[in-house]
Amino acid sequence: MTLGDADATTRQRRQLSETAIAEATRGEWEAAVETNRQLLELGSDIDASNRLGKALAELGRHAEALEAYEQALERDATNRIAQRNAERLRLLLAADKPARKNGKGRTDKAPATLFIEEMGKTGRARVTNLGPRVLAPLSPGDAVELLVTNDELEARVGGAPIGIVEPRIAARLLKLIAAGNRYEAAITTLNEASNELMIIIREAFTHPSNFGKVSFPNAPQPGGGVRPYMKGSAVRYDDDDETEETDEDSEEVEELDTTLPEYSAEPELEEELVEET
Repeated sequence: MTLGDADATTRQRRQLSETAIAEATRGEWEAAVETNRQLLELGSDIDASNRLGKALAELGRHAEALEAYEQALERDATNRIAQRNAERLRLLLAADKPARKNGKGRTDKAPATLFIEEMGKTGRARVTNLGPRVLAPLSPGDAVELLVTNDELEARVGGAPIGIVEPRIAARLLKLIAAGNRYEAAITTLNEASNELMIIIREAFTHPSNFGKVSFPNAPQPGGGVRPYMKGSAVRYDDDDETEETDEDSEEVEELDTTLPEYSAEPELEEELVEET
């Protein structure tokens, strides 16, 4: 390739990249998919792979979006944008899988919408008092039933008790449940080696007597891991440790804010993931 050809390719890459970012900003996701794919035809590009994953996710094509983020990770296994989005997409895809059978019967999978976090209405909690080997038949995405037993909030999967929601979270929810609120939950992460289990809890119904009362105040959430959420009609993501990335001169399309888009180094472009219909 001559120097002139290289310069032409560089200009073409820059133009396609600018076009892809503009299309995403306007919400033209189909066009953004095609533009980023044209860019990838010119060679591997981590930013383009991330933008392609974002556009595909917005179109509800989560499996293809995951593949795009995994391509970015093949080029850079430490790319945090791709890591976070791939992890969240795996959770969404797991939630959409058919229920599986285990030794205790049939375990229902939670709907994908449960993993979409909404400020004040969703939060995460540890499940304590786990019995021996209780995690063996469980997996992320399993639906969790919350039942009030005495002064505790018991977590059940497939009708079988698995543990107690940590008191710090349960204390507030118990009062709201007593006043008429209803909640749904699902497993987000589990670790058999350390016998740890995390669940996401969503406010499914707000009783009129609880109007104005927030189920999950703005307090640090345990685990610091995945926080997919819904804002309006779009899913967006956020991590607490994003600050070091905002100074980087990158065109990567990153996620959003507290409760599944956050800002990339291109400040005008937010990242949102649309819930799979």
